[in-house]
Amino acid sequence: MNFTIKQALIPVTEGYTTLDVQIVDGIITAIGENLDVIGTKINGKNKLLLPGFFNAHTHSSEMWQRGIIPPLPLELWIANLYDFTPLDTEQIYLSALGTGVETLLSGGTSVVDHLVLIPGKELETITTAVHAYQKLKIRAFIAPLIHDESLSASLPKGKSLLQYQSYFRPTAETLAILEEAIIKFHRPEAGINILVAPTGIQLCTDALFNGCSELSNRYHLCRHAHLLETKSQEKLAQEKYGCSAVEHLHEIGFLNEKTSLAHCVWLNDTDINILAQTKSTVVHNPLSNLRLGSGIAPILKYLQAGVNVTFACDGACSNDGQDLLEAIKIGSILHNVTDFDYQTWINPRQAVEMASLGGAKGLGLEQQLGSLTVGKKADLVLYDLQSLSLLPRTDPIGLLILGRPVNAVNCVWVNGEQIIDNGQFTTVDIEQLKTELFNRSQWQIRGASPSVEQIESHYRQVMGL
Repeated sequence: MNFTIKQALIPVTEGYTTLDVQIVDGIITAIGENLDVIGTKINGKNKLLLPGFFNAHTHSSEMWQRGIIPPLPLELWIANLYDFTPLDTEQIYLSALGTGVETLLSGGTSVVDHLVLIPGKELETITTAVHAYQKLKIRAFIAPLIHDESLSASLPKGKSLLQYQSYFRPTAETLAILEEAIIKFHRPEAGINILVAPTGIQLCTDALFNGCSELSNRYHLCRHAHLLETKSQEKLAQEKYGCSAVEHLHEIGFLNEKTSLAHCVWLNDTDINILAQTKSTVVHNPLSNLRLGSGIAPILKYLQAGVNVTFACDGACSNDGQDLLEAIKIGSILHNVTDFDYQTWINPRQAVEMASLGGAKGLGLEQQLGSLTVGKKADLVLYDLQSLSLLPRTDPIGLLILGRPVNAVNCVWVNGEQIIDNGQFTTVDIEQLKTELFNRSQWQIRGASPSVEQIESHYRQVMGL
């Protein structure tokens, strides 16, 4: 894992400079001019070197349904998803590989997988995803998606007498499964991290949130959840708590500097101040928010309040892809229409810092990852500046973030180990992966979803449609 990148283009305060970078035992040990070659020599000429980005929230197994769910809001979309979700562990393995591969090909070196678990095979599901990410060698943060309320509980009652079904498993048993996974798989030094990850206020009791907080404290784990993705969830929080979801999560102690929260679309100014005070991280998922009609998160307000923000693709069928550069682009320029003061808009360099250092901060790793800094781990990406999509030569980072980069990733290292070399994977057989994904699926269109038909009229009523 010793190598030296020679003559790479590196961003500095006043533009760019050409420098060498030495990596020893997976750590950046020197950055400068005319450094001696230690280990393997890597030609960085006409290539841009950046820290790896974080795909800070996704659901890998949704890959099997991408492109097939019709335009629906989240609550109906989930009902459709669940009706057609039956998975086996081989599908879990392939979709985790596929999610990791697409993340790496778009500049990501870390993935936070809010992993959907097969009922009755929860530990087997986690084991399978761990094996996939270990094979690929991407840095993985597996966040087993857990809840303890049934799907009907995710909808506001409104004026109806809607009765919630009880969940099939006691909260304590769910927490026991999570703790077993933590003990068995949490190995940060090996690139596998387990997070406590209650789905969100719409499907979780306080008992589950508190149990996750306790496990987080005991095992020094990060916390991850969905938060106020939709207007429906905002209404639900008022019904359940008589206050906002953010106020309630703060009251029960779930929010801290190692808590990352996906979406955060429907927050008010008081909520934003709470996130800033608790040093919680917002994970921006612009594509799924648009795809599901959830809304536009007030990202510029978060940034102005000092809230840490990073980017993610979200699941592969609420976005229908895992192109992290696409998510970063849309997540940057989307907000040019939410605030007329152009001086607050997100510029490309800021977007790069949000995607790298912002992602690291959300996982408590800003001292180890997220920037080209001596002493940090070598999670690095070299982009080919002679790629057609990054030409002609103007501002390399501007081209990368504001353009539509295709086949631009030349080399990728995670923890100093090379995963992509000259555009080719060294850890997995991509052609075999494509063949297996193709052979285990089929062209299809989908009929009506029974669950959507069951709840749609209630959803329309409580949403005033």
